[in-house]
Amino acid sequence: MAVKPTPAPAYSEGSIRVLKGLEPVKQRPGMYTRTDNPLHIIQEVLDNAADEALAGFGKKIKVTLHADGSVSVEDDGRGIPFGLHPEENAPVVELVFTRLHAGGKFDKGQGGAYSFSGGLHGVGVSVTNALSTRLEVATHREGQVARLVFAGGDVIEPLVARPLEAGERKQGTTVRAWPDARYFESSQLPLGELTHLLRSKAVLMPGVAVTLVNEKTRETQTWQYKGGLRDYLSQTLSADPVIPLFEGEGFADSGHESFAEGEGAAWAVAFTEEGAVVRESYVNLIPTSAGGTHDSGLRDGLFQAVKGFIELHGLLPKGVKLMPEDVFARASYVLSAKVLDPQFQGQIKERLNSRDAVRLVSSFVRPALELWLNQHVEYGKKLAELAIKAAQTRQKAGQKVEKRKGSGVAVLPGKLTDCESRDLAYNELFLVEGDSAGGSAKMGRDKETQAVLPLRGKVLNTWEVERDRLFANTEVHDISVAIGVDPHGPQDTPDLTGLRYGKICILSDADVDGSHIQVLLLTLFFRHFPGLIEAGHIYVARPPLYRVDIPARGKKPAAKLYALDEGELDAILDKAAKEGVAREKCQISRFKGLGEMNAEQLWETTLNPDTRRLLAVQVGALGVPATEALMTQLMGKGEAAARRALMELHGDAVEVDV
Repeated sequence: MAVKPTPAPAYSEGSIRVLKGLEPVKQRPGMYTRTDNPLHIIQEVLDNAADEALAGFGKKIKVTLHADGSVSVEDDGRGIPFGLHPEENAPVVELVFTRLHAGGKFDKGQGGAYSFSGGLHGVGVSVTNALSTRLEVATHREGQVARLVFAGGDVIEPLVARPLEAGERKQGTTVRAWPDARYFESSQLPLGELTHLLRSKAVLMPGVAVTLVNEKTRETQTWQYKGGLRDYLSQTLSADPVIPLFEGEGFADSGHESFAEGEGAAWAVAFTEEGAVVRESYVNLIPTSAGGTHDSGLRDGLFQAVKGFIELHGLLPKGVKLMPEDVFARASYVLSAKVLDPQFQGQIKERLNSRDAVRLVSSFVRPALELWLNQHVEYGKKLAELAIKAAQTRQKAGQKVEKRKGSGVAVLPGKLTDCESRDLAYNELFLVEGDSAGGSAKMGRDKETQAVLPLRGKVLNTWEVERDRLFANTEVHDISVAIGVDPHGPQDTPDLTGLRYGKICILSDADVDGSHIQVLLLTLFFRHFPGLIEAGHIYVARPPLYRVDIPARGKKPAAKLYALDEGELDAILDKAAKEGVAREKCQISRFKGLGEMNAEQLWETTLNPDTRRLLAVQVGALGVPATEALMTQLMGKGEAAARRALMELHGDAVEVDV
């Protein structure tokens, strides 16, 4: 008996569900916080207390681990306002804990409550509230104390305010949260990480006392540093530095032409010959465990200063080329950057993405180190010796690999503009659409590590081309010879010893034609060079589609920003509008193609490792067989009917670029 297929559920207006309030957080907690343990949701409360201290309104932060598993954070800042919001007609403190994208950190400069803060999205403590079985807030300000209680993000005890009694503290906020174990792999707070976090807050805020009280063990620890970054780094190092610690700070004044008043960084750097390196960076007191553009600025400043010192004193041996990693390899540092409007990668703020932060930090670090090195020439020579030794070791390792490649080397294609380095860890090949874009890329690239191969016209669709016939196509032949790897199949064991570049980057226009060329090249690599994808060597560069010139506003100078697509463009314009710059005052340019960008723009947006956006190409969750079936449907010559059905099914979801 034939079994009738179950009819698919109807897709209609009623199928669309709108998540309200804190529902999105409960549905997808991993989008908003770390779910391995509750530390990050407690850190969100701690960061708010630290922002008060950073703004100059608090001198004490106390964290208590209660015996019942709850955690409280107490500060002596201004206290969260609890009057009615002028537009929302609800107590402000309630909005802060129950509404996504509500907070006091949006108005940067121009009289905002926080000039410098880690809070960006107004999401932080509302996530803490959503993922806690119970959360109590008490806020002291203006001679009163107000209290309210939540459960699972909902108010269960409405706000009640009363006058302060004799002996009660006059201002500050106390938040006590009971994390909901359902949302976390482990409900236990990692004590080591929490201790490190609290200690680092004390380091970054000299004079502020940070206390941890553990009711279970009856232990109390307090950290208060007066020596700041220098003391912290010297206590953390496992080996003695080669030269004394280099420390300094630099912040923009009101007349600075590029940065807002107060933006800048403080740092402490040590160079050691052995032991583990210590690298910690912060933005507005938020720990950025994955680094970011402020780390890149420190690296650039150190490299430029050391390179300048070596050139000035003629210390570089013949044939040795210095690279940033040679200087940075044995550097330990603690970096604390202040950025007026930081852009982070993801909600948990592990990595800073603000492009200007590279220039910001580098512009203060480089002259400070140059001055220090020339005042302490002997230390400068020791540091130069360390960097040159690292460069020689790296170059020798590269030469060993080169010898094993054998003598039967194919003649490289004439269109290829090669890089000087032979080190796979740094070498990059950009497959660029068109000769004009190739010209800009050649002029804008880093000649040491970046090679450019311009491609003329559309690349051949190689999905159904036999491997033996591949080299009949000039473009495919040139790509294969340039990268130094022969075509192979998924079951083959490819010989990657001849590989000439660690990263092979597809660089095409940000429009529909560029996407087509991208697909054709991805087809080539997936079908005929799968070993390169598997080994993580294939990347897609993401050039911007728009440039936005925003005039000066308040403390912030004029800015030049880039957007990948319409969504990013709208976000930039909305943000400018909030800062008082009308949409029509922003000048918007749309790049028709890479060829329209000059060398400097292409470097800044697409080639510079510190500021570009590069996507690693991997076979997704579908797996190889399913991906292959989908590619056959999309690229196969006999699949027109299947493609037509696919287009009819999803045609309404396509945005047409005319």
